Amino acid sequence: MTRSKTFQAYLPSCHRTYSCIHCRAHLANHDELISKSFQGSQGRAYLFNAVVNVGCGPAEERLLLTGLHAVADIFCQSCKTTLGWKYEHAFESSQKYKEGKFIIELAHMIKDNGWE
Repeated sequence: MTRSKTFQAYLPSCHRTYSCIHCRAHLANHDELISKSFQGSQGRAYLFNAVVNVGCGPAEERLLLTGLHAVADIFCQSCKTTLGWKYEHAFESSQKYKEGKFIIELAHMIKDNGWE
């Protein structure tokens, strides 16, 4: 007997979405995209306002390209692949806009639903 995978959240199929490239779990709606000009540990990454179907690890301080931040790794709840991180705290005032936002690396995302 095989069971189909179920996710915690399904994004509306009428919207352009981003999904986990490994298991196709929905990750974010295109409307939540803030910026495409970020750098992850494995290359280019996108900054999102909100994401779904991700778990969050413990926060730790890391020195990133834009300075010291407290970040927590995020992973796909379905396949457990590390996708990027969540900005918990920015130590420089110019970086405060990132707090509570999410980085997902392009290497772990695929576009779904209505992309031309």
